[in-house]
Amino acid sequence: MSDTGAAESTWAPLRFGVFRALWLAVLVSNIGSWMQTVGAQWLLVHQPHAAILVSLVQTADYVPDLLFGLVGGVLADSFDRRRLLLVVQVCLFGAGVALAVLTVAGQMPPALLLTFTFLLGTGSVLTLPAYQSLVPDLVSRPQLRSASVLSSLGINLARVVGPAIAGVVIAGAGVGAVFALNAAAYLVFVFVLLAWRPSAPATPRLPERFISALRAGGRYVRYAPIVRRLLSRSAFFLVPGSALWSLLPLIASRRLGQGAAGYGLLLAALGIGAVIGALVLGRVRARLSVNVLLAAAGIVFAGVLAAVVLAGSAIAILIVLLPAGMAWMAFISTINAELQLFLPAWVRARGLSIYQMVLFGSQAFGAVLWGLLADPFGLVPTFLAAAVLMAVGVATMRFWPLAETAAMDRSTVQYWPEPNLALDPDPSSGPVVVETVYTVVPEHETRFLEAMGGVRLLRLRTGATQWGLYRDGETANQFVELFVVLSWDEHMRQHAERLTGADRQIQERAAKLSDPPPKTSHLISVEPD
Repeated sequence: MSDTGAAESTWAPLRFGVFRALWLAVLVSNIGSWMQTVGAQWLLVHQPHAAILVSLVQTADYVPDLLFGLVGGVLADSFDRRRLLLVVQVCLFGAGVALAVLTVAGQMPPALLLTFTFLLGTGSVLTLPAYQSLVPDLVSRPQLRSASVLSSLGINLARVVGPAIAGVVIAGAGVGAVFALNAAAYLVFVFVLLAWRPSAPATPRLPERFISALRAGGRYVRYAPIVRRLLSRSAFFLVPGSALWSLLPLIASRRLGQGAAGYGLLLAALGIGAVIGALVLGRVRARLSVNVLLAAAGIVFAGVLAAVVLAGSAIAILIVLLPAGMAWMAFISTINAELQLFLPAWVRARGLSIYQMVLFGSQAFGAVLWGLLADPFGLVPTFLAAAVLMAVGVATMRFWPLAETAAMDRSTVQYWPEPNLALDPDPSSGPVVVETVYTVVPEHETRFLEAMGGVRLLRLRTGATQWGLYRDGETANQFVELFVVLSWDEHMRQHAERLTGADRQIQERAAKLSDPPPKTSHLISVEPD
Protein backbone atom coordinates (compact mmCIF):
# COMPACT_ATOMS: atom_id res chain seq x y z
CA MET A 1 0.00 0.00 0.00
CA SER A 2 1.33 3.37 -0.92
CA ASP A 3 0.51 6.76 0.47
CA THR A 4 0.78 8.40 -2.90
CA GLY A 5 -1.98 6.74 -4.89
CA ALA A 6 -5.44 7.97 -3.96
CA ALA A 7 -6.91 4.53 -4.51
CA GLU A 8 -4.43 3.02 -2.09
CA SER A 9 -4.21 5.85 0.45
CA THR A 10 -5.02 4.99 4.04
CA TRP A 11 -7.72 7.68 3.97
CA ALA A 12 -9.20 6.89 0.54
CA PRO A 13 -12.12 4.72 1.78
CA LEU A 14 -13.42 7.71 3.79
CA ARG A 15 -14.40 9.32 0.47
CA PHE A 16 -17.31 6.89 0.33
CA GLY A 17 -20.10 8.54 2.32
CA VAL A 18 -21.74 5.39 3.71
CA PHE A 19 -18.42 3.87 4.75
CA ARG A 20 -17.41 7.15 6.39
CA ALA A 21 -20.66 7.41 8.37
CA LEU A 22 -20.50 3.80 9.54
CA TRP A 23 -16.81 4.10 10.39
CA LEU A 24 -17.53 7.15 12.57
CA ALA A 25 -20.45 5.36 14.24
CA VAL A 26 -18.27 2.35 15.00
CA LEU A 27 -15.56 4.70 16.30
CA VAL A 28 -18.03 6.26 18.77
CA SER A 29 -19.24 2.79 19.77
CA ASN A 30 -15.64 1.63 20.33
CA ILE A 31 -14.93 4.69 22.48
CA GLY A 32 -17.93 3.75 24.61
CA SER A 33 -16.74 0.13 24.82
CA TRP A 34 -13.30 1.17 26.07
CA MET A 35 -14.91 3.47 28.61
CA GLN A 36 -17.04 0.50 29.68
CA THR A 37 -13.97 -1.74 30.05
CA VAL A 38 -12.04 0.81 32.10
CA GLY A 39 -15.08 1.45 34.32
CA ALA A 40 -15.73 -2.26 34.89
CA GLN A 41 -12.09 -3.02 35.69
CA TRP A 42 -11.76 -0.04 38.00
CA LEU A 43 -14.93 -1.03 39.85
CA LEU A 44 -13.14 -4.29 40.76
CA VAL A 45 -9.56 -3.17 41.24
CA HIS A 46 -9.90 -2.81 45.03
CA GLN A 47 -11.89 -6.00 45.57
CA PRO A 48 -10.35 -9.09 47.23
CA HIS A 49 -8.58 -11.27 44.62
CA ALA A 50 -8.47 -8.26 42.30
CA ALA A 51 -5.97 -9.88 39.91
CA ILE A 52 -8.44 -12.61 39.00
CA LEU A 53 -11.55 -10.38 39.00
CA VAL A 54 -9.97 -7.67 36.83
CA SER A 55 -8.76 -10.23 34.29
CA LEU A 56 -12.24 -11.85 34.28
CA VAL A 57 -13.70 -8.60 32.89
CA GLN A 58 -11.81 -9.26 29.68
CA THR A 59 -12.75 -12.93 29.81
CA ALA A 60 -16.47 -12.16 30.25
CA ASP A 61 -16.28 -9.75 27.32
CA TYR A 62 -14.56 -12.25 25.03
CA VAL A 63 -16.12 -15.62 25.98
CA PRO A 64 -19.26 -14.86 23.87
CA ASP A 65 -17.01 -14.90 20.82
CA LEU A 66 -16.16 -18.51 21.58
CA LEU A 67 -19.78 -19.48 22.27
CA PHE A 68 -21.64 -17.49 19.61
CA GLY A 69 -18.98 -16.32 17.16
CA LEU A 70 -20.02 -18.55 14.26
CA VAL A 71 -23.68 -17.82 15.01
CA GLY A 72 -22.98 -14.12 14.40
CA GLY A 73 -21.38 -14.95 11.06
CA VAL A 74 -24.27 -17.15 9.97
CA LEU A 75 -26.80 -14.43 10.83
CA ALA A 76 -24.77 -11.83 8.93
CA ASP A 77 -24.51 -14.11 5.87
CA SER A 78 -28.21 -15.02 6.01
CA PHE A 79 -30.15 -11.82 6.87
CA ASP A 80 -30.25 -8.14 6.01
CA ARG A 81 -27.12 -6.86 7.74
CA ARG A 82 -28.42 -3.32 8.29
CA ARG A 83 -31.55 -4.58 10.06
CA LEU A 84 -29.51 -7.06 12.08
CA LEU A 85 -27.20 -4.26 13.24
CA LEU A 86 -30.20 -2.08 14.17
CA VAL A 87 -31.81 -4.76 16.33
CA VAL A 88 -28.54 -5.54 18.10
CA GLN A 89 -27.71 -1.91 18.87
CA VAL A 90 -31.17 -1.28 20.34
CA CYS A 91 -30.76 -4.31 22.62
CA LEU A 92 -27.30 -3.14 23.65
CA PHE A 93 -28.69 0.28 24.50
CA GLY A 94 -31.25 -1.31 26.82
CA ALA A 95 -28.61 -3.42 28.56
CA GLY A 96 -26.30 -0.40 28.89
CA VAL A 97 -29.02 1.69 30.53
CA ALA A 98 -29.81 -1.09 33.02
CA LEU A 99 -26.12 -1.44 33.89
CA ALA A 100 -25.75 2.29 34.48
CA VAL A 101 -28.87 2.56 36.64
CA LEU A 102 -27.93 -0.39 38.86
CA THR A 103 -24.37 0.89 39.28
CA VAL A 104 -25.53 4.36 40.32
CA ALA A 105 -27.91 2.70 42.78
CA GLY A 106 -24.99 0.77 44.29
CA GLN A 107 -26.42 -2.59 43.25
CA MET A 108 -23.55 -3.91 41.14
CA PRO A 109 -21.70 -6.82 42.81
CA PRO A 110 -18.84 -8.42 40.83
CA ALA A 111 -20.92 -11.37 39.61
CA LEU A 112 -23.63 -9.10 38.18
CA LEU A 113 -21.04 -6.82 36.59
CA LEU A 114 -19.43 -9.79 34.85
CA THR A 115 -22.89 -10.93 33.69
CA PHE A 116 -23.60 -7.56 32.09
CA THR A 117 -20.13 -7.58 30.54
CA PHE A 118 -20.97 -10.99 29.04
CA LEU A 119 -24.25 -9.63 27.59
CA LEU A 120 -22.54 -6.62 26.03
CA GLY A 121 -19.85 -8.92 24.64
CA THR A 122 -22.57 -11.04 23.04
CA GLY A 123 -23.88 -7.95 21.28
CA SER A 124 -20.39 -7.29 19.94
CA VAL A 125 -20.27 -10.85 18.57
CA LEU A 126 -23.36 -10.14 16.47
CA THR A 127 -22.17 -6.67 15.42
CA LEU A 128 -18.63 -7.27 14.17
CA PRO A 129 -19.24 -9.89 11.43
CA ALA A 130 -22.21 -7.95 10.05
CA TYR A 131 -20.26 -4.68 9.92
CA GLN A 132 -17.01 -6.13 8.60
CA SER A 133 -18.74 -8.17 5.88
CA LEU A 134 -20.41 -4.96 4.67
CA VAL A 135 -17.07 -3.21 4.11
CA PRO A 136 -16.15 -4.97 0.82
CA ASP A 137 -19.51 -3.80 -0.58
CA LEU A 138 -18.86 -0.18 0.46
CA VAL A 139 -15.32 0.28 -0.93
CA SER A 140 -13.46 -1.07 -3.94
CA ARG A 141 -11.27 -4.18 -3.62
CA PRO A 142 -7.94 -2.26 -3.96
CA GLN A 143 -8.99 -0.22 -0.92
CA LEU A 144 -9.77 -3.16 1.36
CA ARG A 145 -6.33 -3.07 2.99
CA SER A 146 -6.78 0.65 3.64
CA ALA A 147 -10.26 0.02 5.04
CA SER A 148 -8.80 -2.62 7.36
CA VAL A 149 -6.13 -0.19 8.54
CA LEU A 150 -8.84 2.44 9.13
CA SER A 151 -10.80 -0.07 11.19
CA SER A 152 -7.72 -0.73 13.33
CA LEU A 153 -7.06 3.00 13.48
CA GLY A 154 -10.60 3.57 14.76
CA ILE A 155 -10.20 0.90 17.43
CA ASN A 156 -6.96 2.46 18.59
CA LEU A 157 -8.24 6.02 18.47
CA ALA A 158 -10.97 4.73 20.75
CA ARG A 159 -8.27 3.17 22.92
CA VAL A 160 -6.72 6.63 23.29
CA VAL A 161 -9.91 8.64 23.76
CA GLY A 162 -12.07 6.13 25.66
CA PRO A 163 -9.79 5.46 28.64
CA ALA A 164 -8.87 9.13 28.90
CA ILE A 165 -12.54 10.14 29.05
CA ALA A 166 -13.29 7.27 31.43
CA GLY A 167 -10.53 8.32 33.82
CA VAL A 168 -11.83 11.90 33.97
CA VAL A 169 -15.47 10.82 34.31
CA ILE A 170 -14.73 8.24 37.02
CA ALA A 171 -12.79 10.83 39.01
CA GLY A 172 -15.58 13.41 38.67
CA ALA A 173 -18.85 11.49 38.47
CA GLY A 174 -18.18 7.82 39.18
CA VAL A 175 -18.29 4.58 37.22
CA GLY A 176 -22.08 4.77 36.73
CA ALA A 177 -21.67 7.85 34.54
CA VAL A 178 -19.16 5.98 32.36
CA PHE A 179 -21.67 3.17 31.82
CA ALA A 180 -24.36 5.74 30.90
CA LEU A 181 -22.10 7.30 28.26
CA ASN A 182 -21.45 3.86 26.79
CA ALA A 183 -25.20 3.30 26.48
CA ALA A 184 -25.52 6.64 24.66
CA ALA A 185 -22.82 5.55 22.20
CA TYR A 186 -25.05 2.71 21.02
CA LEU A 187 -27.71 5.26 20.12
CA VAL A 188 -25.28 7.04 17.77
CA PHE A 189 -24.87 3.80 15.82
CA VAL A 190 -28.67 3.40 15.72
CA PHE A 191 -29.18 6.90 14.25
CA VAL A 192 -26.57 6.31 11.52
CA LEU A 193 -28.18 3.01 10.54
CA LEU A 194 -31.63 4.63 10.43
CA ALA A 195 -30.31 7.40 8.18
CA TRP A 196 -28.71 4.92 5.75
CA ARG A 197 -31.04 3.85 2.96
CA PRO A 198 -29.19 1.20 0.91
CA SER A 199 -30.31 0.81 -2.70
CA ALA A 200 -30.61 -2.94 -2.18
CA PRO A 201 -30.89 -4.99 1.02
CA ALA A 202 -27.53 -6.22 2.29
CA THR A 203 -28.83 -9.79 2.20
CA PRO A 204 -27.52 -12.78 0.25
CA ARG A 205 -29.51 -13.56 -2.92
CA LEU A 206 -30.31 -17.08 -1.71
CA PRO A 207 -30.29 -17.16 2.11
CA GLU A 208 -29.17 -20.49 3.55
CA ARG A 209 -30.90 -22.39 6.29
CA PHE A 210 -29.31 -21.74 9.65
CA ILE A 211 -27.97 -25.22 10.44
CA SER A 212 -26.64 -25.86 6.94
CA ALA A 213 -25.03 -22.40 6.90
CA LEU A 214 -23.43 -23.10 10.27
CA ARG A 215 -21.97 -26.36 8.99
CA ALA A 216 -20.81 -24.80 5.72
CA GLY A 217 -18.88 -22.07 7.52
CA GLY A 218 -17.14 -24.56 9.77
CA ARG A 219 -16.28 -26.84 6.83
CA TYR A 220 -14.83 -23.96 4.85
CA VAL A 221 -12.37 -23.02 7.58
CA ARG A 222 -11.55 -26.67 8.32
CA TYR A 223 -10.57 -27.34 4.70
CA ALA A 224 -8.93 -23.99 3.86
CA PRO A 225 -5.26 -24.37 4.94
CA ILE A 226 -4.49 -20.69 4.37
CA VAL A 227 -7.30 -19.59 6.69
CA ARG A 228 -6.28 -22.12 9.34
CA ARG A 229 -2.70 -20.86 9.25
CA LEU A 230 -3.85 -17.24 9.66
CA LEU A 231 -5.98 -18.24 12.65
CA SER A 232 -3.24 -20.27 14.33
CA ARG A 233 -0.73 -17.46 13.80
CA SER A 234 -3.18 -15.10 15.51
CA ALA A 235 -3.44 -17.37 18.55
CA PHE A 236 0.37 -17.60 18.86
CA PHE A 237 0.44 -13.80 19.21
CA LEU A 238 -2.75 -13.12 21.14
CA VAL A 239 -2.45 -15.54 24.06
CA PRO A 240 0.82 -14.05 25.38
CA GLY A 241 -0.13 -10.55 24.23
CA SER A 242 -3.28 -10.62 26.36
CA ALA A 243 -1.13 -10.41 29.51
CA LEU A 244 -0.57 -6.72 28.85
CA TRP A 245 -4.22 -5.84 28.33
CA SER A 246 -5.64 -7.92 31.18
CA LEU A 247 -3.11 -6.98 33.87
CA LEU A 248 -2.36 -3.38 32.94
CA PRO A 249 -4.72 -2.07 35.68
CA LEU A 250 -2.51 -3.81 38.25
CA ILE A 251 0.62 -2.31 36.71
CA ALA A 252 -1.01 1.10 37.16
CA SER A 253 -2.29 0.57 40.70
CA ARG A 254 0.32 -1.71 42.32
CA ARG A 255 3.61 -0.92 40.59
CA LEU A 256 3.00 2.76 39.81
CA GLY A 257 0.54 3.73 42.55
CA GLN A 258 -1.77 5.40 40.03
CA GLY A 259 -5.53 5.84 40.08
CA ALA A 260 -8.08 5.52 37.25
CA ALA A 261 -6.63 8.54 35.44
CA GLY A 262 -3.15 6.98 35.49
CA TYR A 263 -4.50 3.70 34.13
CA GLY A 264 -6.29 5.62 31.39
CA LEU A 265 -3.00 7.31 30.52
CA LEU A 266 -1.28 3.95 30.10
CA LEU A 267 -4.03 2.76 27.77
CA ALA A 268 -3.81 6.06 25.92
CA ALA A 269 -0.08 5.45 25.34
CA LEU A 270 -0.91 2.11 23.75
CA GLY A 271 -3.55 3.78 21.61
CA ILE A 272 -1.23 6.59 20.51
CA GLY A 273 1.35 4.00 19.49
CA ALA A 274 -1.29 2.16 17.48
CA VAL A 275 -2.38 5.38 15.73
CA ILE A 276 1.25 6.10 14.80
CA GLY A 277 1.55 2.53 13.56
CA ALA A 278 -1.53 2.93 11.36
CA LEU A 279 -0.09 6.06 9.78
CA VAL A 280 3.24 4.43 8.87
CA LEU A 281 2.01 0.90 8.14
CA GLY A 282 1.61 1.58 4.42
CA ARG A 283 5.30 2.43 4.02
CA VAL A 284 6.34 -0.53 6.17
CA ARG A 285 4.21 -2.95 4.11
CA ALA A 286 5.89 -1.70 0.95
CA ARG A 287 9.27 -2.84 2.31
CA LEU A 288 8.43 -5.99 4.30
CA SER A 289 6.67 -9.23 3.44
CA VAL A 290 3.66 -10.23 5.51
CA ASN A 291 5.70 -12.87 7.35
CA VAL A 292 8.51 -10.47 8.23
CA LEU A 293 6.03 -7.81 9.35
CA LEU A 294 4.21 -10.23 11.68
CA ALA A 295 7.49 -11.57 13.09
CA ALA A 296 8.73 -8.03 13.76
CA ALA A 297 5.46 -7.20 15.56
CA GLY A 298 5.88 -10.28 17.77
CA ILE A 299 9.49 -9.47 18.65
CA VAL A 300 8.61 -5.89 19.58
CA PHE A 301 5.69 -6.98 21.73
CA ALA A 302 7.76 -9.62 23.52
CA GLY A 303 10.33 -6.95 24.39
CA VAL A 304 7.60 -4.68 25.74
CA LEU A 305 6.13 -7.44 27.93
CA ALA A 306 9.51 -7.78 29.63
CA ALA A 307 10.24 -4.05 29.78
CA VAL A 308 6.91 -3.07 31.32
CA VAL A 309 7.69 -4.93 34.57
CA LEU A 310 11.42 -4.19 34.58
CA ALA A 311 11.21 -0.45 33.90
CA GLY A 312 11.72 1.67 36.98
CA SER A 313 9.40 4.62 36.34
CA ALA A 314 6.02 5.56 34.94
CA ILE A 315 7.66 7.64 32.19
CA ALA A 316 9.71 4.65 31.03
CA ILE A 317 6.62 2.44 30.94
CA LEU A 318 4.69 5.05 28.97
CA ILE A 319 7.50 5.19 26.42
CA VAL A 320 7.73 1.41 25.94
CA LEU A 321 3.95 1.16 25.55
CA LEU A 322 4.12 3.25 22.37
CA PRO A 323 5.87 0.53 20.27
CA ALA A 324 3.57 -2.06 21.86
CA GLY A 325 0.58 -0.22 20.42
CA MET A 326 2.28 -0.02 17.02
CA ALA A 327 3.07 -3.75 17.02
CA TRP A 328 -0.45 -4.72 18.14
CA MET A 329 -2.09 -2.61 15.46
CA ALA A 330 0.26 -3.87 12.72
CA PHE A 331 -0.42 -7.50 13.61
CA ILE A 332 -4.20 -7.29 13.99
CA SER A 333 -4.83 -5.14 10.92
CA THR A 334 -2.56 -7.29 8.75
CA ILE A 335 -4.28 -10.55 9.72
CA ASN A 336 -7.72 -8.94 9.27
CA ALA A 337 -6.83 -7.58 5.84
CA GLU A 338 -5.41 -10.91 4.67
CA LEU A 339 -8.63 -12.66 5.69
CA GLN A 340 -10.89 -10.09 4.03
CA LEU A 341 -8.89 -10.35 0.81
CA PHE A 342 -8.82 -14.15 0.84
CA LEU A 343 -12.33 -15.14 2.00
CA PRO A 344 -14.88 -15.51 -0.83
CA ALA A 345 -18.04 -13.44 -0.60
CA TRP A 346 -20.41 -16.32 0.23
CA VAL A 347 -18.62 -17.22 3.48
CA ARG A 348 -16.92 -13.94 4.36
CA ALA A 349 -18.95 -13.11 7.47
CA ARG A 350 -18.65 -16.66 8.79
CA GLY A 351 -14.90 -16.70 8.19
CA LEU A 352 -14.50 -13.34 9.91
CA SER A 353 -16.67 -14.48 12.80
CA ILE A 354 -14.42 -17.52 13.32
CA TYR A 355 -11.47 -15.13 13.28
CA GLN A 356 -13.23 -13.09 15.96
CA MET A 357 -13.65 -16.30 17.95
CA VAL A 358 -9.90 -16.84 17.80
CA LEU A 359 -9.13 -13.15 18.37
CA PHE A 360 -11.21 -12.77 21.50
CA GLY A 361 -11.14 -16.38 22.64
CA SER A 362 -7.34 -16.34 22.73
CA GLN A 363 -7.42 -13.16 24.78
CA ALA A 364 -10.09 -14.57 27.10
CA PHE A 365 -8.04 -17.71 27.69
CA GLY A 366 -4.89 -15.65 28.11
CA ALA A 367 -6.55 -13.29 30.56
CA VAL A 368 -7.54 -16.19 32.82
CA LEU A 369 -4.12 -17.82 32.46
CA TRP A 370 -2.14 -14.69 33.33
CA GLY A 371 -4.56 -13.70 36.11
CA LEU A 372 -4.17 -17.11 37.76
CA LEU A 373 -0.37 -16.87 37.49
CA ALA A 374 -0.16 -13.27 38.71
CA ASP A 375 -2.16 -13.86 41.88
CA PRO A 376 0.30 -16.32 43.52
CA PHE A 377 3.54 -15.52 41.68
CA GLY A 378 3.34 -11.76 41.08
CA LEU A 379 3.47 -9.53 38.04
CA VAL A 380 7.17 -9.79 37.16
CA PRO A 381 7.35 -13.59 36.66
CA THR A 382 3.99 -13.54 34.85
CA PHE A 383 5.01 -10.90 32.32
CA LEU A 384 8.40 -12.53 31.74
CA ALA A 385 6.68 -15.87 31.07
CA ALA A 386 4.36 -14.15 28.57
CA ALA A 387 7.37 -12.56 26.85
CA VAL A 388 9.06 -15.96 26.48
CA LEU A 389 5.88 -17.51 25.08
CA MET A 390 5.57 -14.66 22.56
CA ALA A 391 9.19 -15.21 21.44
CA VAL A 392 8.53 -18.94 20.98
CA GLY A 393 5.52 -18.10 18.81
CA VAL A 394 7.67 -15.86 16.61
CA ALA A 395 10.23 -18.67 16.25
CA THR A 396 7.55 -21.00 14.87
CA MET A 397 7.15 -18.77 11.81
CA ARG A 398 10.32 -20.37 10.44
CA PHE A 399 8.45 -23.67 10.18
CA TRP A 400 4.86 -22.45 9.62
CA PRO A 401 4.97 -19.23 7.58
CA LEU A 402 1.91 -17.70 5.97
CA ALA A 403 1.33 -18.42 2.28
CA GLU A 404 1.58 -15.60 -0.25
CA THR A 405 -1.96 -14.89 -1.49
CA ALA A 406 -1.54 -11.63 -3.43
CA ALA A 407 -1.52 -13.36 -6.83
CA MET A 408 -4.55 -15.59 -6.10
CA ASP A 409 -7.80 -14.87 -7.93
CA ARG A 410 -10.43 -14.64 -5.18
CA SER A 411 -13.29 -13.39 -7.37
CA THR A 412 -16.45 -15.51 -7.56
CA VAL A 413 -16.72 -17.39 -10.86
CA GLN A 414 -19.29 -19.78 -12.27
CA TYR A 415 -17.38 -22.21 -14.46
CA TRP A 416 -18.96 -25.59 -13.76
CA PRO A 417 -21.26 -26.57 -16.67
CA GLU A 418 -24.92 -26.79 -15.75
CA PRO A 419 -25.98 -30.39 -15.07
CA ASN A 420 -27.85 -31.96 -18.00
CA LEU A 421 -30.49 -33.84 -16.04
CA ALA A 422 -33.37 -35.98 -17.23
CA LEU A 423 -35.49 -34.82 -14.26
CA ASP A 424 -36.13 -31.66 -12.26
CA PRO A 425 -35.04 -32.49 -8.68
CA ASP A 426 -36.55 -30.85 -5.63
CA PRO A 427 -34.01 -28.50 -3.95
CA SER A 428 -34.25 -30.53 -0.74
CA SER A 429 -33.54 -33.81 -2.57
CA GLY A 430 -30.45 -35.55 -1.33
CA PRO A 431 -27.94 -36.56 -0.51
CA VAL A 432 -26.38 -36.07 -3.94
CA VAL A 433 -23.35 -38.06 -5.11
CA VAL A 434 -21.29 -36.35 -7.81
CA GLU A 435 -19.17 -38.75 -9.88
CA THR A 436 -16.32 -37.60 -12.12
CA VAL A 437 -14.35 -40.06 -14.25
CA TYR A 438 -10.75 -39.26 -15.27
CA THR A 439 -8.55 -41.17 -17.70
CA VAL A 440 -4.88 -40.63 -16.86
CA VAL A 441 -1.91 -42.30 -18.54
CA PRO A 442 0.70 -43.82 -16.16
CA GLU A 443 3.35 -41.15 -16.80
CA HIS A 444 0.92 -38.44 -15.58
CA GLU A 445 -0.38 -40.39 -12.60
CA THR A 446 1.89 -38.88 -9.92
CA ARG A 447 1.08 -35.32 -10.98
CA PHE A 448 -2.61 -36.19 -11.17
CA LEU A 449 -2.71 -37.57 -7.63
CA GLU A 450 -0.92 -34.47 -6.32
CA ALA A 451 -3.41 -32.22 -8.12
CA MET A 452 -6.35 -34.18 -6.72
CA GLY A 453 -5.19 -33.34 -3.19
CA GLY A 454 -6.10 -29.73 -3.96
CA VAL A 455 -9.38 -30.81 -5.58
CA ARG A 456 -10.29 -32.73 -2.43
CA LEU A 457 -9.95 -29.61 -0.27
CA LEU A 458 -11.87 -27.57 -2.87
CA ARG A 459 -14.86 -29.94 -2.81
CA LEU A 460 -14.94 -30.20 0.99
CA ARG A 461 -14.71 -26.48 1.70
CA THR A 462 -17.45 -25.58 -0.80
CA GLY A 463 -20.09 -28.05 0.41
CA ALA A 464 -19.08 -31.71 0.15
CA THR A 465 -19.43 -33.75 3.32
CA GLN A 466 -17.52 -36.78 1.98
CA TRP A 467 -14.92 -37.20 -0.75
CA GLY A 468 -13.03 -40.13 -2.23
CA LEU A 469 -10.83 -41.01 -5.19
CA TYR A 470 -10.89 -44.57 -6.55
CA ARG A 471 -9.05 -46.52 -9.21
CA ASP A 472 -11.39 -48.38 -11.56
CA GLY A 473 -10.60 -52.09 -11.17
CA GLU A 474 -12.00 -53.07 -14.60
CA THR A 475 -10.76 -50.17 -16.76
CA ALA A 476 -7.07 -49.35 -17.17
CA ASN A 477 -5.87 -45.82 -16.37
CA GLN A 478 -9.29 -44.77 -15.08
CA PHE A 479 -9.94 -42.95 -11.79
CA VAL A 480 -13.32 -42.15 -10.30
CA GLU A 481 -13.84 -39.16 -7.99
CA LEU A 482 -16.92 -39.27 -5.77
CA PHE A 483 -18.13 -36.57 -3.40
CA VAL A 484 -21.34 -36.28 -1.42
CA VAL A 485 -23.42 -33.12 -0.92
CA LEU A 486 -26.35 -33.15 1.51
CA SER A 487 -28.95 -31.70 -0.89
CA TRP A 488 -29.45 -30.60 -4.48
CA ASP A 489 -29.82 -27.01 -3.25
CA GLU A 490 -26.40 -27.21 -1.57
CA HIS A 491 -24.85 -28.54 -4.79
CA MET A 492 -26.42 -25.73 -6.82
CA ARG A 493 -24.78 -23.27 -4.41
CA GLN A 494 -21.46 -24.83 -5.35
CA HIS A 495 -22.26 -24.12 -8.99
CA ALA A 496 -23.54 -20.57 -8.54
CA GLU A 497 -21.73 -18.79 -5.72
CA ARG A 498 -19.00 -20.74 -3.93
CA LEU A 499 -16.19 -21.11 -6.48
CA THR A 500 -13.35 -18.65 -7.05
CA GLY A 501 -10.86 -18.11 -9.83
CA ALA A 502 -8.21 -19.83 -7.70
CA ASP A 503 -10.52 -22.85 -7.31
CA ARG A 504 -10.87 -23.02 -11.08
CA GLN A 505 -7.11 -23.18 -11.47
CA ILE A 506 -6.92 -26.04 -8.95
CA GLN A 507 -9.57 -28.05 -10.76
CA GLU A 508 -8.16 -27.37 -14.23
CA ARG A 509 -4.72 -28.55 -13.11
CA ALA A 510 -6.18 -32.01 -12.53
CA ALA A 511 -8.58 -31.97 -15.48
CA LYS A 512 -5.81 -31.23 -18.01
CA LEU A 513 -4.13 -34.52 -17.11
CA SER A 514 -7.20 -36.51 -18.19
CA ASP A 515 -7.50 -37.66 -21.82
CA PRO A 516 -10.31 -37.66 -22.79
CA PRO A 517 -11.59 -34.78 -20.58
CA PRO A 518 -13.25 -35.85 -17.32
CA LYS A 519 -16.96 -36.72 -17.43
CA THR A 520 -19.32 -35.84 -14.57
CA SER A 521 -22.65 -37.39 -13.59
CA HIS A 522 -25.02 -36.77 -10.68
CA LEU A 523 -26.62 -39.45 -8.52
CA ILE A 524 -29.60 -38.23 -6.48
CA SER A 525 -30.75 -40.33 -3.54
CA VAL A 526 -34.18 -41.96 -3.70
CA GLU A 527 -36.03 -43.94 -1.04
CA PRO A 528 -37.18 -47.43 -2.12
CA ASP A 529 -40.80 -48.40 -1.56
